[in-house]
Amino acid sequence: MNIDLLLKGGVLPDGTIADIAIAGDTIVAIEPGIPAAAGEAIDISGNLVSPPFIDPHFHMDATLSYGLPRINSSGTLLEGIALWGELKPLLTEEAVIERALAYCDWAVSMGLLAIRSHVDTSDEHAMTGVRGVLAVRDIVRPYLDLQIVAFPQDGFYRAPRAREFTIQALDMGVDIVGGIPHFERTMEDGRRSVTELCEIAAERGLRVDMHCDETDDPMSRHIEQLAYETQRLGLQGRVNGSHLTSMHSMDNYYVSKLLPLMAEAEVSAVPNPLINITIQGRHDTYPKRRGLTRVPEMLEHGITVAWGQDCVLDPWYPLGTADMLDVAFMGLHVAQMTSPDDMRRCFDMVTTETAKIMGMEDYGLEKGKRASLVVLDAGDPIEAIRLRPDRLLVVSKGKVVARRDKQDTALALPGRPSAVSRRFRR
Repeated sequence: MNIDLLLKGGVLPDGTIADIAIAGDTIVAIEPGIPAAAGEAIDISGNLVSPPFIDPHFHMDATLSYGLPRINSSGTLLEGIALWGELKPLLTEEAVIERALAYCDWAVSMGLLAIRSHVDTSDEHAMTGVRGVLAVRDIVRPYLDLQIVAFPQDGFYRAPRAREFTIQALDMGVDIVGGIPHFERTMEDGRRSVTELCEIAAERGLRVDMHCDETDDPMSRHIEQLAYETQRLGLQGRVNGSHLTSMHSMDNYYVSKLLPLMAEAEVSAVPNPLINITIQGRHDTYPKRRGLTRVPEMLEHGITVAWGQDCVLDPWYPLGTADMLDVAFMGLHVAQMTSPDDMRRCFDMVTTETAKIMGMEDYGLEKGKRASLVVLDAGDPIEAIRLRPDRLLVVSKGKVVARRDKQDTALALPGRPSAVSRRFRR
């Protein structure tokens, strides 16, 4: 067996110690003590090996635009949308490409090798972003998988030419149909937009990923319509509802009806904890609502749930580092998922569960799967979330694309060790 890369002694997410042999862009063996020679062998003993991180919800056309043309002073969703409207006429393809590529560099350095990005398709100015992100998809294809969602951010019906430009974007090769029903002029227009957008997806054989009920209004219930259309059109397993923040304000009895409908329709969910808890609840005094959808309850119903980043340094969010472990860390806290099983599940919600939503069949640490992975300075998934540690090695499609030397912090304290690591060994 010809092996190009051999990783020795890694700790798999389930605690197993194994070597990983890679030939070309494929994992050819995962087992203890692989004796074969390799083009390059790297000792990763004691360090966690994970499949790459995945972000199922992002806005690549806006990323790294913070401060252009001004800052969102209120921190609200609506001011962010208004600010984006001011920025769109100033966009150039070159600037969109430059910022998006810079973000993709960050992503690769953090072991984030697959992203689903919503891209505005509301008007002719937004199409600059569409063209830019399509160009970026081609540039990064050798090392990062980028899915693109046609997203009529100003409303599929509310924006005068959004339908035209959304169809145009799909014709240009955008992968997925998106929408924003709660931003239409009326609840009825929102309902109709869900229906038509799902019909467009069904006709084209595409997936659906819809910003849905991103509001504190308990009467915003477009997820119900999305679940209905999913079943009516035979889209089970291909539809995702993003945000779903209205559910945190809904009546418990209604939610007891809604969650089984989502599970029956196989509609997945992507909450975005960093953004949801920042933007939602802005009209509350105290007590303030968290703004995160009902994640543990969804999981109990067998609904596939994954954490999304949503924004980094853009009109809606002034922070972010392309680290999906930051997202899992915040989601764990806000959803109060602190049992060992729940914490491990939060790790899965930025890796394996996300791959299910994005339909990535060649993903995973298994023989025969694509050789993409990340090595972390941590001993297990829970420690990885606790520390958000350095990525020591990132491999994409069989090639090492990022490295970082492991380095403990030197101490100069009387009677104490000369160096310290925050890893915890029982």
